[in-house]
Amino acid sequence: MDVIQQRLKNFLDQFLPVTDAEFEMLWQLLEPRSLKKKEFLLHQGETEQHLYFMVSGLVHQYFYKGKEMVSTDFFPAGRITGGVISFLSGEPSYYTLQALEPCEMISLSKTSLEWLYTVNKKWQKLARELLITYLISQEKEIMDTIQLTMRERYVQFSRSYPELLEKVPQRRIASYLNIKPETFSRLKPLLKNG
Repeated sequence: MDVIQQRLKNFLDQFLPVTDAEFEMLWQLLEPRSLKKKEFLLHQGETEQHLYFMVSGLVHQYFYKGKEMVSTDFFPAGRITGGVISFLSGEPSYYTLQALEPCEMISLSKTSLEWLYTVNKKWQKLARELLITYLISQEKEIMDTIQLTMRERYVQFSRSYPELLEKVPQRRIASYLNIKPETFSRLKPLLKNG
């Protein structure tokens, strides 16, 4: 197994261990995908047909509310990305996904995933475990936005994703944390001092 295969297998094993034979079945269905910086993976209104495992790079998920860009997530290496709701529902995506830096990823089509479900029930269980983890994460983010102060949200983000503070433009992090950019600018120095 090469490094990329091992990284993906390790990711899947966190949710449900897969045998080498099961992994090889999946690997045969995957396709590489590359994005240049600022290139789009998905536009708002398109229907998602693939899910992607991020090998390297960083993808930004957002939508527009009027003329304002609203950041909803960032996907660094080691995460699954794509228009998940669109992929699952077959409806147009609410979100745009765009590379913030060059990206390498591995793609699985909806058709291939559905085929896996019919061949081995373990893939259905693994997908269910991934979906549960995703839903719990989304619920926690919603509650954090409601319950935590701006300062607490920033501290939590900076501790959980320190590498993103260096890679993601400040205005996009502020949008993600639901903090006005000028307030975000004032928070940064305060946190360095204590």
